[in-house]
Amino acid sequence: MKTSVKWVQDAMFLAESGSGHCVVMDGPEDHGGRNMGVRPMEMLLMGLGGCSSFDVMSILKKSRQNVVDCIAELEAERADAVPSVFTKIHMHFIVKGYNLKDAQVKRAVALSAEKYCSASIMLEKGGVEITHDYEVIELTPQP
Repeated sequence: MKTSVKWVQDAMFLAESGSGHCVVMDGPEDHGGRNMGVRPMEMLLMGLGGCSSFDVMSILKKSRQNVVDCIAELEAERADAVPSVFTKIHMHFIVKGYNLKDAQVKRAVALSAEKYCSASIMLEKGGVEITHDYEVIELTPQP
């Protein structure tokens, strides 16, 4: 896996992934940026959410759950001192669908956290306390 990060100006950078996708990162105005992109640490948190969501949905599809929507809401705490690393991250999954089995959603979230999500496991090994929970929203078919 490769990426490149090119300085654009001030506190703005353009990151390009090895697969050819680009994203703008920028700092806040009080740090010399123009607030025109996500912060690098926000990007890290988004990557964690994407990694874990990918696993959860893959596991739910394999267990034949009729999922219509899956949202991962992440909230992180950072150290007050420099470096301002993540100290705690909480991941809350909201899974919507038809005839969903609570046990299957619980299992998918646990398997992602404990076995499959590379980002989550890597951050935990670095000392970040990561917690997970979920809610299942059962949809009723429209007549």
